[in-house]
Amino acid sequence: MTPPSGFLDRIRQRPLIFDGAMGTMIYQRGVFLNACYDELCLTRADLIRGIHRDYAEAGAEVLETNTFGANRIKLAPYGLIDQVAAINRAGVRLAREEAGTDRAVAGSVGPCLLPGTPLSDANRPDIEAAFREQVGALAAAGVDLIILETFHDLPELQLAARIAREAGQTVLASYMVRDTTGSESHPEEIMAHALDADPNVDLIGLNCGVGPAQMFHPVRRVLAVTRKPVVAIPNAGGASEVGGRHLYLNSPEYFTEFAKRFIELGVRGVGGCCGTTPDHIRMAVRAIRTMSGVKTFVGVADRARPESVARPPVETIPFAKRSAFAAKLAAGQRVTSVEMLPPRTVGGLPKFLAGVERCRDRGVDVINLPDGPRASARLSVLVTAMILQRETRMECVPHYCCRDRNLIAMQADLLGGWAGGLVNWLFITGDPPKLGDYPDASGVFDLDAIGLARLARNLNSGFDAGGFSIDPPTGMVIGVGANPLAVEPEREISRYREKVDAGAEYAITQPVFDADALLRFLDRVEAAGCRIPVLAGLYPLLSFKNAEFMSQHVPGVVVPEDVLRRMATCTTKEEGMRMGARIAAEIRDRVAGRVAGFQVSAPLGNVTLALEVLDL
Repeated sequence: MTPPSGFLDRIRQRPLIFDGAMGTMIYQRGVFLNACYDELCLTRADLIRGIHRDYAEAGAEVLETNTFGANRIKLAPYGLIDQVAAINRAGVRLAREEAGTDRAVAGSVGPCLLPGTPLSDANRPDIEAAFREQVGALAAAGVDLIILETFHDLPELQLAARIAREAGQTVLASYMVRDTTGSESHPEEIMAHALDADPNVDLIGLNCGVGPAQMFHPVRRVLAVTRKPVVAIPNAGGASEVGGRHLYLNSPEYFTEFAKRFIELGVRGVGGCCGTTPDHIRMAVRAIRTMSGVKTFVGVADRARPESVARPPVETIPFAKRSAFAAKLAAGQRVTSVEMLPPRTVGGLPKFLAGVERCRDRGVDVINLPDGPRASARLSVLVTAMILQRETRMECVPHYCCRDRNLIAMQADLLGGWAGGLVNWLFITGDPPKLGDYPDASGVFDLDAIGLARLARNLNSGFDAGGFSIDPPTGMVIGVGANPLAVEPEREISRYREKVDAGAEYAITQPVFDADALLRFLDRVEAAGCRIPVLAGLYPLLSFKNAEFMSQHVPGVVVPEDVLRRMATCTTKEEGMRMGARIAAEIRDRVAGRVAGFQVSAPLGNVTLALEVLDL
């Protein structure tokens, strides 16, 4: 039977946020572990309804029923075999009462088998009958999908998926992740391959077993082998035993950071398993709803208003005459850039400017200035850029991100920056606020990088975001970011094309640690007709820990396994820096014939390392 497509259509349009743990919340509210938590749908309906309400108010868009163990095999020890249908119907009713019309209700179905027990000819009939009874009750009560979660045996999971499909349900098949750190075995890939080929499975999930950090690489590996939507539902973190209890001490901030990373990797849904609470979901919701691909952006005029067109045409500034940086790009000459973070305080300016002068004296063309990287607070990137150009007589490329300003402020900053001598720009959407440092901060995101490039092109053409005339026009050099290793390459190519159509005149990639991936990306964008100069981003790694951090925590960056292994061989700080510079230089040489130049990061302000990679 073909399932309805409503939920699948919705989750394909944008990532959805699932709720958090049910068992954790029941336990926190004083119910002992020896109780049957599923029976509470009948005996403590207000308690279960209240937990659903808390998750709904936190912003969860998918509520799971309190029916994880509500099958006859799991209910038998409690003497509740005859209550299977009643418990499952009540579970759906309680979730639906709080979900309303805006949220989906997922019927939660857990495994019948204990870990380590395989499906066999002997136990199959009883297990099949148990799934058929439970799924039938959930389907009859009107769930939007069935979530088969925390499974560890693939045949049992596929049996449950077939039964759910026969009941006409959309099926999310989720399996428990095991911590295989240091092992060459990746069982999640085997599971994902099988579920990707299974016609009874609509979505693939990973849940329980590990915390967010330990789930990161399994999620990435699964995304690489399936085209079905993927949902990540990690525990809050590793459990700690306190007074005989297993407590999850990881914070909502920690959970949220990885929830964002999962979305950036390409998952279509995130939620929480053991140890997560409404606080975890609430914070994740705040961060995820500001992300590109989730938020709807403000429109920018694509033409001047009629009264503006009637005026004499304004004279625009040719690209090659806007700056020395633009002139070299236009002439096809190799350009070099070093990325340096603006100082955190005014007291850091002298050291920062000394580093800039070193780059200038060694022949670097421009200094690249990130704008609040990873949502951190530093000196204003525009003020820093103006001071830099005034004090060192060197051109710079300030990043400008959409996170912190609304449309009016962004247009004012572009006009003010131009008036202050800032010509070269790199427009980025920006990371959502890092709520751990600034818990009350919020992201604005009126525009994304595409809209910002369109706004700059408007200003260069003599009209503003609303189509009103400005005279004289600006002459900004419009740059955008690119991610050659995006998990969803089709979406990245599409967005890149939109950026070029919006007015982008050059691009700088995320730090690249895989030369072949960059070359493939360049082949694809050139084949798509997007021929603008591209600077390859390079980052000299400092250590194995630095490489792991870049891979897990920096949006858009992928560090391949072979690079991680090479960095892991370094036993001293000096060895790590030498290896990181060597890897960056190897990538530089591999792609030199295909790019317009290089942007090299100066990690921790290490200008010497950046200059070494540029061979200056």
